[in-house]
Amino acid sequence: MPLPHRRKFWTVLILLTGMAASMFVAGQWAWQHSLHEESDSVQRQLALYGQTLSQRIDRYRTLPEVLALDAQLYEALSRPQSPSEVDGLNRKLERANGASQSSTLTLINRDGLAVAASNWRSATSNVGVDYSFRPYVQQALAQGSGSFYGIGVTTGEPGYFLSQAIRDGKGEPLGRVVIKIALQELEREWLQTEDIVLASDAHGVVFLASQDAWRYRLLEPLSDAERRELAATRQYSDQPLRPLTYRVDEHMDNGGRLVRMQTPDLPGPPGRLLWQTQPLPGTPWQLHLVHATHSSVADSRWAAAAGGGGWLALALLVLFVRQRQRLANLRQRSRQELETVLQQHAQELRTAQDGIVQAAQQAAQQTDTGLSRSLEHLPQGVVIIDAGLNLVAWNSRYVQLFRYPADLMQVGRPIEDLLRHNARRGLLGAGPVEESIERRLSHLRSGLPHLHESAKGDGTVLEIRGNPLPEGGFVTSYADITSYKIAARELRSRADALEQRVADRTRDLDAARREAEQANRYKTRFVAAAVHDLLQPLNAARMFTSLLRSHLHDDAERRTVDSIDGALASQDAILSSLLDISRMESGQLEVRIHDVALGPLLQVLAHNFGVLAESQGLTLHCVPTRQVVRTDENLLRRILQNFVSNAIRYSRRGRIVVGCRRMGNSQLRIEVHDQGPGIPEALQREIFEEFRRLDEGRADDRGAGLGLAIVERLGRLLGHPIGLRSQLGRGSVFWVCVPLGDAAAVHPAPAPAAAQQNPDDAPLHGSSAWVIEDDGPTCTATRALLERWGCQVPLAGGAPEALAHAERGQAPHLGLLDVHLGATHHGPEVYTELCDRWGQAPAVILVTAERDATLRRQAAERGWGFLAKPVRAPALRALMSQTLLRLREG
Repeated sequence: MPLPHRRKFWTVLILLTGMAASMFVAGQWAWQHSLHEESDSVQRQLALYGQTLSQRIDRYRTLPEVLALDAQLYEALSRPQSPSEVDGLNRKLERANGASQSSTLTLINRDGLAVAASNWRSATSNVGVDYSFRPYVQQALAQGSGSFYGIGVTTGEPGYFLSQAIRDGKGEPLGRVVIKIALQELEREWLQTEDIVLASDAHGVVFLASQDAWRYRLLEPLSDAERRELAATRQYSDQPLRPLTYRVDEHMDNGGRLVRMQTPDLPGPPGRLLWQTQPLPGTPWQLHLVHATHSSVADSRWAAAAGGGGWLALALLVLFVRQRQRLANLRQRSRQELETVLQQHAQELRTAQDGIVQAAQQAAQQTDTGLSRSLEHLPQGVVIIDAGLNLVAWNSRYVQLFRYPADLMQVGRPIEDLLRHNARRGLLGAGPVEESIERRLSHLRSGLPHLHESAKGDGTVLEIRGNPLPEGGFVTSYADITSYKIAARELRSRADALEQRVADRTRDLDAARREAEQANRYKTRFVAAAVHDLLQPLNAARMFTSLLRSHLHDDAERRTVDSIDGALASQDAILSSLLDISRMESGQLEVRIHDVALGPLLQVLAHNFGVLAESQGLTLHCVPTRQVVRTDENLLRRILQNFVSNAIRYSRRGRIVVGCRRMGNSQLRIEVHDQGPGIPEALQREIFEEFRRLDEGRADDRGAGLGLAIVERLGRLLGHPIGLRSQLGRGSVFWVCVPLGDAAAVHPAPAPAAAQQNPDDAPLHGSSAWVIEDDGPTCTATRALLERWGCQVPLAGGAPEALAHAERGQAPHLGLLDVHLGATHHGPEVYTELCDRWGQAPAVILVTAERDATLRRQAAERGWGFLAKPVRAPALRALMSQTLLRLREG
């Protein structure tokens, strides 16, 4: 194997070996650490289970002792009882059993025969059954009290038996009173945990278990004597006692064990299990908790991955440092080699320059005509002059470039003659000729090298280079660079054209953007105006339906009116949603971000939707929280209301749960869980589009398909991610993720004013109100509704009628005022003019189709009421009553 390949092989081998070792060490350490933490947690949990079981038994332990002192029971065991006396005993035990909520109370005589029992009404009554073979009966005779767990002989129900002897005046036992405690409820409580909880007796028989398949299992084999004892006492009746086989892999320091189950038909988590055992004080029992080690396995795997990643990062860092060192050495060596090459090239260039000068000198010495064969191979035009500025040598390219006549080109001729010849042809440019010639001659005399470009009249561009000769004189070369200049001009022209095209495109895009923005503004204004105009007749229709319902007495007719009102409410919701979408798209929806306490918001949500959920056979539960988030409270409430209303609409059974889940240190996710039909994965993106809805909703409440579209836009507006996860047949979870806020910055909410109940509409009776509205049907409906409530309506009309009827001192108690009163009047301005004419400022309620937050805030600042069209009659009645009561109290 070549050396480079061998080096790569060993590098990769060391890298993989180290990574495997790091993963093993980190995984084992994390496994042991997590396993000990889980074992300690399981031990604490097992102690709580044991405490619960002990408390349940202790709750009934004193009851047999108290009943053993009862005179009636003592009398019953002292002599034979008549049927009526036995019936009284049965009823007494039945009452005692009902008060203590135990399973069964039984009175047993000296011979072990049941005299009376609380279950005397049952077909499996204990009365008359011989229990002398039971251990708790024998223990009570021998020791005064006894205890025993077993399956009932007559009822077949398992339970824990506590017995207490009843003695006569000489201390001789007359009988026993026995209480049976049912522990099945405790097993049902154990079902709430994913772990397996067991209780075993002194023989190692599991008699309590959180899963049925684990009950009546043998933790260890029974001896012959134990089998005979169980058969004699009939402790577990005819239940087969099957072995519970498992293999212990490891014993832990705190008494826990790692086991693998080897019973095929036993349900339970796969893999290694953590088995923890504790004795139950005061009993021969033991409690066991079998816990899956998935969490420790996951911690081990993550730690192994982290260890491998850490080793890999460290190894890559070492390789990176070594590579940087190798590259630095290579650069240093390359720099040294480059310096050597440059020195060689410099020496070669100096040698070549000396050769050119010597060739020029030799050409000058060896030619009489001036044309030098040694210069003919050069593409540039070359001319050599001596220290006296006289021609020495030249090549034919020089003659071609300047078109010199043959008689002018002679060795020894002054260079000044060539310059004057060029000046006569206009090749020296504009300006005084003598000055131009003298400037060039002075430059040649100075012996300084030069480089410049010169353009001839025919468009030819020459690059002129001049260098002095060592022993005096000057060498000048003329290179034709016309093609290069033409290409450069073309490139510059193309660049200018491209810049112009970019500028034109940018200008067109700006114009298109302005047109789109203007069109969007026109669309927003159109939608707002259209919704306003549509809400006017809708408001009148809802007023008329409210008025109509009060005139009807037949239930069928009222249901029809309710259906009409429901249809109008649905239309109102659609128009409101369209208006909200238009406001969000135009950026007119006001956003106020501040720190919000989430608990009160969820309480209001539960209160508002709880009754609706109950009416649909559902349970709505909002998990309490003390978290504080940073958001717009009103917009967040709208998002959650939409989630909850959708959950109620699409769920037919079960619970709806609203709760919070922290996402790191800065985010909180609010989730709404339902048990609806679920959403197919292919539709989970489409439902956030306008007019998209599922077909599984209630037939009478399908919605318009705009709610989630508004939610998605609100989420983008607030910067709150919106999402869902769903499983067909299991339900869906909709969530919104909001940033956590500062609890210290939350302002305490003002205490709500006490609601004043006045079912007789006393504030409205005898009061007066003006209805100022430009829509005729709405005026008619509102006037009829107010008059039915006992309110006087002197005027119901538009702004001109109101201004015409306003007189000083004749102001009403309350005014219902629309904002848009035709093309020339604005509601608040009309109100100001009316106040000037009345000389008073009555209370006012704005009733408008405008849903602008600024308008709401201005109304609140002036102390006005605000209702959005279409108006619901109960809401109008409540707000008018509240406003009038506030005026009277003030």
